[in-house]
Amino acid sequence: MAIKLIRLTLDEGIMIGKLTGIIDSFAGNHVILDVNGVGYVVTCSARTLRRIGAVKNTVSLLIETHVREDAINLYGFADEMEQGWFRLLTTVQGVGAKVALGILGSLAPEGLAQVIAAQDKAALTQADGVGPKLALRLVTELKDKVPALIVQSVPLHGTAADIDAGGALSSDAVSALINLGYRRAEAFGAVASASRRLEPSAKLDDLIRASLAELSREKVA
Repeated sequence: MAIKLIRLTLDEGIMIGKLTGIIDSFAGNHVILDVNGVGYVVTCSARTLRRIGAVKNTVSLLIETHVREDAINLYGFADEMEQGWFRLLTTVQGVGAKVALGILGSLAPEGLAQVIAAQDKAALTQADGVGPKLALRLVTELKDKVPALIVQSVPLHGTAADIDAGGALSSDAVSALINLGYRRAEAFGAVASASRRLEPSAKLDDLIRASLAELSREKVA
């Protein structure tokens, strides 16, 4: 049965936060998601399109609804981390939805966090629509906002008593390494690697020791 493509108008005042349905078709960077017979046209990054699979798959997408004078556009994300980065990227002057999705298609969220932390402008220019000037603006404006996002992208699986776990423990560990004289990018990378190796019951001192061990291994290598 043919699906009906939905047309939204400003008068309807529709804001969509999530859609769950069956993939009807793909066209470029769009997916048509069949939700109970209504086909929503959702624009996604290449990363999300790869993750959601093939036609006929049932998927859930987090949605950002952008309202313009002449249209309401839906942007879809497979996870909260990518959605968070999309929101953050589009706060930078010169970064619209299309450029933000290009960046997210080129760099996974955890990779993007480390690129920003390391001030790696060259890596950003690999994304469509990002030239040297925009890359400089991105690393300059976002460098102080990376810690909150990077600890989400490499969460430490804490105990129930550690909620705030991935955020607080990783952030404190990064701060401790910076205070010891390590560069921000080195600290982020070490904490990210160490957190993947630790047991769920790991505490802050465990994370710091493991991060220092990671840094020592890198020096030997």
